[in-house]
Amino acid sequence: MAVTGSIDPASRGMIAPMTSRPAAAQHLRDLARLRRVRDRIDREYAQPLDVEALARGAHMSAGHLSREFKLAFGESPYSYLMTRRIERAMALLRRGDLSVTDVCFEVGCSSLGTFSTRFTELVGVPPSVYRHQAAHEAAGMPPCVAKQVTRPIRNREAPETKPPLE
Repeated sequence: MAVTGSIDPASRGMIAPMTSRPAAAQHLRDLARLRRVRDRIDREYAQPLDVEALARGAHMSAGHLSREFKLAFGESPYSYLMTRRIERAMALLRRGDLSVTDVCFEVGCSSLGTFSTRFTELVGVPPSVYRHQAAHEAAGMPPCVAKQVTRPIRNREAPETKPPLE
């Protein structure tokens, strides 16, 4: 028997890779569902959302949604949701007319402790400190510019601020 240069994967106990058009079409449909989940988070960030509810809306299991979302966008759905909430909280705190507690509940967080912890991780300072600093730093700056300049750090914690050496 002559060897043709390629080895049948089935003869070696391996599964042949699927590169069919139906598989590619399914991948595109999955990406579209993930974008719809991300868009829902962007729209409904202040609503009580959890991964299970998002997964039900996308007709996926919670575990599968979390894995695929992280592969597609670089962070988990929960992390993405919290980042959206913190971005909105930053804008509300810059306005200066709401307390930190009011802002926490306005953006959909149900725990002031979790909100403050996540805010500090992403922004680098607690919300009360940010509120005080932002009033001075963003004075006279158009809101669209302030939003871009003050965007929270994603996919990693904010760098630690070290006290100046005396």
